[in-house]
Amino acid sequence: MSKRKFIKAFLYGILYLVFPFKILAIEKKIINPNLTEEQKDIMFKEGTERAGSSILNYEKRDGSYHCANCNAKLFDSTAKFDSGTGWPSFTEALPGAFKTKIDYSFGMKRTEYHCAKCGAHHGHVFNDGPGKSGKRYCNNGLCLIFIPN
Repeated sequence: MSKRKFIKAFLYGILYLVFPFKILAIEKKIINPNLTEEQKDIMFKEGTERAGSSILNYEKRDGSYHCANCNAKLFDSTAKFDSGTGWPSFTEALPGAFKTKIDYSFGMKRTEYHCAKCGAHHGHVFNDGPGKSGKRYCNNGLCLIFIPN
């Protein structure tokens, strides 16, 4: 990391500690009363599951991935790839599936994405993915339901 990027990340971190904020608030609503406490923590308090803990990391069948809260269709299985990060990863989301906002937690600027239908937090999108999109949607597996074709 360059000195300039380090200083910028450090200053954002200090700013966040003094004024905890997230840019562009997204309305969230719990629709599924059967969510576990861990799912609620991830989806409505921007938590994260432990890397490598999701069974969806090993899912290889054709199908689609849906929001565990509202069942909105978010990803097609053709966009899934093994990123080696420990979380289910996708190169692209379905059109209109997500809203994004900037997250300055952990002293860095990241793009956080939320279900467009219910506002549930799913993960972060990075610009280091394979293919023509160059995107890596790093998703918490507990936020997804896989529906095979």
